[in-house]
Amino acid sequence: MKKYLVSFLLLTVLVSCGRFSNKDEKQENEERIVCISKQYSEIIFALGAEENIVAVDLSSTYPPEIKDLPTIGYHRALSTETILAMKPTLILHDNNIGPEQVVTQLEELQIPMKTFGNYQSTIAGTDSLIHEMGDYFGKTEKAKALVEKLKSDMNLALEEGKKFTSKPKVLIIHFGRASNVYLVMTKNSVAAKMVEWAGGEMAVEAEGQMKQLSPEVVAAANPDIILLTDFGYDQLSQGNEIEKLPGIAATKAFQENKIFRVEEHDMVYIGPRTGENVLQLQKLIHPDESK
Repeated sequence: MKKYLVSFLLLTVLVSCGRFSNKDEKQENEERIVCISKQYSEIIFALGAEENIVAVDLSSTYPPEIKDLPTIGYHRALSTETILAMKPTLILHDNNIGPEQVVTQLEELQIPMKTFGNYQSTIAGTDSLIHEMGDYFGKTEKAKALVEKLKSDMNLALEEGKKFTSKPKVLIIHFGRASNVYLVMTKNSVAAKMVEWAGGEMAVEAEGQMKQLSPEVVAAANPDIILLTDFGYDQLSQGNEIEKLPGIAATKAFQENKIFRVEEHDMVYIGPRTGENVLQLQKLIHPDESK
């Protein structure tokens, strides 16, 4: 797993290198916030509280305009120097940052850091996070509106899901492949919850949220539907070379042309748009039974 993730990290940095050259357009800001959390970043922008965000990590990719901000790199491979170059007055993070020595250095430099409540990856937990962040940024009413919309979208999705007569097996391949090994999401992931809400079931069981699979195991799993996250899909000439992936052509999903592109940031955390995303998944998983 470690070797695979290192390979992925190198590829991510190479593909995202353009973001490292983004100019700091907020040099005059007295308050300078660096946000190191894709979930926090989306919520901040949804609240309309992004005015003082001067840099984000590479995993923060929604909304699209966030990619215009300077980046301080991958959230698990941070550099103290890169963060300090942004002259932060506050660092927001969700306790999923590293390496440990960088975190220690930032603490020793006494740069203010804040983490919001450690809520579970559930709709209720996300509601609480949105409310807390809304209060923190002085956007309480906007937070209420976001929570109400999430609730409404989820209620609609769950009601729609009651109509489905089948439960297709779904395989989600995260970031494509490296060294003929696939990194797939499992039944313990946030993606699994979304697939279940959408009326499907995950094709892979494992203890963690992700698991490495060989092409042979992928073929044997024989999913009805394969979802490729954007990084991997886009590396395949916008999906035109999927048939070249080992093991994929033997699956029911490939034979029935049910391989679809999904955004990675839509599948790995619950946020303000999760209800919308579940409704979109339903259209992929149950095209004949969903609105």
